[in-house]
Order: sequence, then structure tokens, then C-alpha cells
Amino acid sequence: MRYFLDQFGCAKNQVDGENMMALLDRAGWSACADAKDADLIIVNSCGFIKPAKQESINAVIAWKNRYAEKKVLLAGCLAQRYKDDLSQSLDEADAILNLSESHLVAEAASKLTGASFTTRRALNSGERPLGGFPGSAYVKIAEGCNNRCSFCAIPLIRGPLHSRGINDICGEIAALLRRGVKEICLIAQDLCAYGNDFTAPPEKPVSFLRLLLEEIAALGGHFWVRLLYMHSDHFPLDILELIKSDGRFLPYFDIPVQHASPSVLGAMGRRSSAESNLKLLETIRGRLPRAVIRSTFLVGFPGESDGDFEQLLRFQKKARFDWLGVFTYSREENTPSYSMKNRVSKKTAQERKKQIEEAQRAISETQMDRFTGKNLEVLVEEKIEAPESGEDIYLGRLYLHACEVDGAAVIERTGHGEVCAGNLYPCTVQGRAGFDLRVTV
Repeated sequence: MRYFLDQFGCAKNQVDGENMMALLDRAGWSACADAKDADLIIVNSCGFIKPAKQESINAVIAWKNRYAEKKVLLAGCLAQRYKDDLSQSLDEADAILNLSESHLVAEAASKLTGASFTTRRALNSGERPLGGFPGSAYVKIAEGCNNRCSFCAIPLIRGPLHSRGINDICGEIAALLRRGVKEICLIAQDLCAYGNDFTAPPEKPVSFLRLLLEEIAALGGHFWVRLLYMHSDHFPLDILELIKSDGRFLPYFDIPVQHASPSVLGAMGRRSSAESNLKLLETIRGRLPRAVIRSTFLVGFPGESDGDFEQLLRFQKKARFDWLGVFTYSREENTPSYSMKNRVSKKTAQERKKQIEEAQRAISETQMDRFTGKNLEVLVEEKIEAPESGEDIYLGRLYLHACEVDGAAVIERTGHGEVCAGNLYPCTVQGRAGFDLRVTV
């Protein structure tokens, strides 16, 4: 029996999808690259904001309309958040499996299709199928969140913080490294909160995240470790020394600050301020001059005035983020902000988003210029169509590029050795082309 996985949402959803694939593979199913060849279509949905929710629902409807004879299983965050409602209203879904039931995906698949169910040997989580780019893998170190930002539905979907054990995480990473993975991307709703739910205090007077990184550092081999999604309210500064001393830990930080206005930050439930966030950036850059910092702004939050937005623009100039994502507020039911008054119009929110993005373009380009002439490493991802010159051109990422969200490295091969996707190579940055960097290997 064969299945097709239609994947939506963030990196955390991707890991959930990969784990479902591992369970299906273990039960004797095989994945296929085209839905027309599948007996079962699985939509691993996102339920974070309204556009993502609608996209997932549309996918279920579209697959069923296209392949009426096939079974369609809805899984993931949307199923977790709205299972009861969707069971009544989404007839196109033959079955719905929420996050807490995802370990039963093989049984559900067999029940839907009538296939016999068999269980094979247990798999280390590091042996799961990898759906991302060659040489890179996401490792989830914690689930859920205790921050309770007023706009965020994640606690409603994934519950409170639940951290994995250090030995469990390192076992997964070791298995991935044995498979040749070169980049380990640590993910959670908030990496900085890792271990805050453990009942015993850390063995040393350091953060649990620092202890985890120390254990990862003890693993042999040359690889990258990238830290994603770090809350500025409780950033553990004790990790900076380790990152400085071990070049495998990339000086790349994804710190979503969301806003700069005191009133907006307060309404969002954020404890940090523009001043404290600027101080954090100064500290990181002071200790790690090579640091690259990505952030996220949320515009159009209820009550955001023109003055609040001007404060955000001024903060943007001072912060000089290398990369910046901008989102408009999505009003999500059962979140504290849902009932807040003085809502900002969609038109105004979109105009503010565009203004931030236009201002950021020049900032990011200037930040990228500082890498020209630097000797770095590049993780090769794919070969692209050769130009008329006949030279081989590849796409990849430097330490300053996280998967999918940042710019890229356009690689020209000048040596005579073979360049393979999924491997790390020394390179020299020749210059910038828009947001991307041109490098030679």
C-alpha cells in the first residue's frame, strides 16, 4: 500500500510529518511522489493563522475532488484545534487524526484502506524519512509553550511546554550524523525555555539549553548546529561562550521581538522592551562579531496607532537585523487578543507590512555586503540549469542563511572536484546579487 503526504506549516509540522512517515514505513507502507499513485493521501495541516487554516482545508477538498476514489486523512495542527467541528463539516476528509493521535497513523491508514496492519522494528527518531533539503534535518527539543503571548494559538494547539531529555535528543542527533546529515537545526516553540519544565535543577549553574549544547558538542565529527526560534524575554546568555568556542555552533539567532511600542508589547503579553531588545542585540554582537540575527515583526495588532508604528520603524533602523519577517495580525478565536477593541483595518496592516519590508530591503543588503571577500563554508542544496557558458551553478546556504526563509548562496564551481548536494565545502564570497551572495568553491 502506498501513501502521499501533503505537508503544510512550519518546521515543527515537518518533523511531525516525518515521524508519521516513519510509522507508516515501519508498518509496511511506502511513500510515493505523486498522489495519483497513492492509496491514501495525508494532509498534514497547519492551524496557526487563518490563511494557513484555509489552505489546509482547501487541500483536503481539492484532493478529494480530484481523486474521489482515494482515502484522504487530515492530520496535524488544524486537526488538533478543530477536530470536532471538522468532523461535522468537512465531509471530504475520510478520517481526522489530531496531534495526540498521530502515533496511530498506521492503524488509521489500515482501517481506512482495509490493508493489513503489521508492526516492524522500532526506529530511532533519527532514522525517520527526511523531507527537507539535502544534508539538513530539524530536531525538535521541546513541544508546547508557556509564554502565552496574547495573539498566539500555539498553546491551544500544542499545549504547555514539554522538554525532551538531553540523552534522547543527542541519540537522535547521533543517528542523523551517522546518516551523513551536515546541519542540525534545533527547533521548539521557544528554544530559550528548554528544560524550564524539568523538576530537578540543572547539574551546573547554567541554563538547560547550555547543558544540551555541551552534550551535542561532545559528539564527534564536523557538522553545523543552528538554533531557531528564541524568545527575547529570557535569552540564555551563557550559550554565547560555547558558540564562540566551538565553530560547529553557528552564530545565527532567530529572535522574534514582534514590536517596539511599550503599549503594543504589553498588550501582546511580552515583557521585553525596545531598549532591552536593543541591549540584547548589542550583547550578542559584542561577544560574537560574526553574529547574524533574524527577527519577526507583527503589525496591525489591536490598538496599534500610527505613533506605535513609528516607534517600530525607528527600532528597525537601530536594530539592523540581517533578516526580518513581517506578518499582519490574525485574529484567532480563544486567544486573549481576540476580544481586544480598536482593531486595525486589514488595509492599514498591509500598508504597514509593506513599509517595513521596503525599509528592510536596504538594511539586509547592507548587512550582506559585509561578507564580501570572506572565506566561509557552504552547504550545497541543488544544481540548477547551467547558463549558456556551460559552467555548473549550484544553490546552497552559508551559516547566515536558515532554510527557506533567508537568501541563498549562488555557487560557481572553479575547482575540478565534484560538488554534491548535502555536503559542506569551503568557499569565498565574491559579492552580492540582491539578497543572495555569489560564492566560488
